[in-house]
Amino acid sequence: MNTLTTTPLGPLLDTLFAAAAAASPMNVPDFADLSSEERAQLMSSKVGYRDFYRRLKDFPLAVSRETGTLLYMLARGCRARSIVEFGTSFGISTLHLAAALRDNGGGRLITSEFEPSKVAKARQNLTEGGLIDLVEIRQGDALQTLNANLPDVIDLVLLDGAKALYPDILGLLESRLRPGAFVIADNADYSPDYLARVRSPSNGYLSTPFGDDVEVSMRLG
Repeated sequence: MNTLTTTPLGPLLDTLFAAAAAASPMNVPDFADLSSEERAQLMSSKVGYRDFYRRLKDFPLAVSRETGTLLYMLARGCRARSIVEFGTSFGISTLHLAAALRDNGGGRLITSEFEPSKVAKARQNLTEGGLIDLVEIRQGDALQTLNANLPDVIDLVLLDGAKALYPDILGLLESRLRPGAFVIADNADYSPDYLARVRSPSNGYLSTPFGDDVEVSMRLG
C-alpha cells in the first residue's frame, strides 16, 4: 500500500507543491529586499519569530518534494505509530507523515501551528487528502501546545517551525523518544545550538545532514 502516490493524496500533493513553488516569499518586496544576513537574523531570532512568521502567513513555507518523500520513508521504515510535528503551515509535510501512519496501519500525529489561518488551511488539506482522522492540530505557541498531553513514546519528530526554538522543542520531547526514533529538522543551519546538540555523540544522537538544509538525527539507545 502506498497512500502517498495514489488518489486522493497523490494529485493533491502535486497541486500543493506547484502552488508552493509559485507562492514564494521572495515575491514580497519587504522580504525580498532584506539581505541574506538580515533574513538569517530574523529566522534565527528567539524574540521576533512570531512577527516574522506572521508576515509569512499566506505562504506555504513547504518542505521540498524530496524532503517530503524522505519523511514518508523514515516514518514507514521505523514503523512509526506516534509522530510529533513542530510547524504545520499548510500541512504538506503533515500529509506525508500522516500517509506513512496510514500505510503503517494507523497511529497518531500531533502537530502545532500558531497562525489560525494556516491551521484552517492545513485542516482543509488533510481532510481533502483523507488523513484528518490521524492528525491532531494544536493551535498556539508550541512551547505551550507541546508541553503536555503527549504520547508516552514518540517514534519520529519533525522540526519545521521557528528555528531558534528547535533546542527548546526537542527538550520538551526528548525524554519520550524511543531508541531509534528519528528527529528531522528543516533549515537546521539557522539553529546552530540545535546542530551542536544533536551532532555531539555525548548527547545521545547520531546525526547527519540531508541535502542542503535538513538534519536527520537518530536517538540512540
